[in-house]
Amino acid sequence: MLDSPYINMAKMSDDAIIKKIGDFVKNQRLEQNMTQQDLATKAGINRTTLSELELGRRCQLLTLIQVLRILNQLQLFATFEVEKKISPMMLAEMEMKYRKRASGKNKDENNKKSDW
Repeated sequence: MLDSPYINMAKMSDDAIIKKIGDFVKNQRLEQNMTQQDLATKAGINRTTLSELELGRRCQLLTLIQVLRILNQLQLFATFEVEKKISPMMLAEMEMKYRKRASGKNKDENNKKSDW
């Protein structure tokens, strides 16, 4: 009922998660009808490095980014984006600083006496 993918991943070991990432990369590569050599060349890595990634062996984060970029899967990193949140108090203070009405003409300008 409450089995979300995050909960299942949280129960997995680090190596099991790496294996799952490797399976994902391999699946995406095959869906796009690419050979390991094609993907590795486009990503700028060695075919052996890609093979190890797909087998669930540890690799550098940069390697994963390069591979996911070629597979058009970088949106997976969107959850890492940090959004600045404004507290309600700070928002209220900012809104108080905005002008709410025009001040009109300066009264001194209207009452200006002639130099004559």
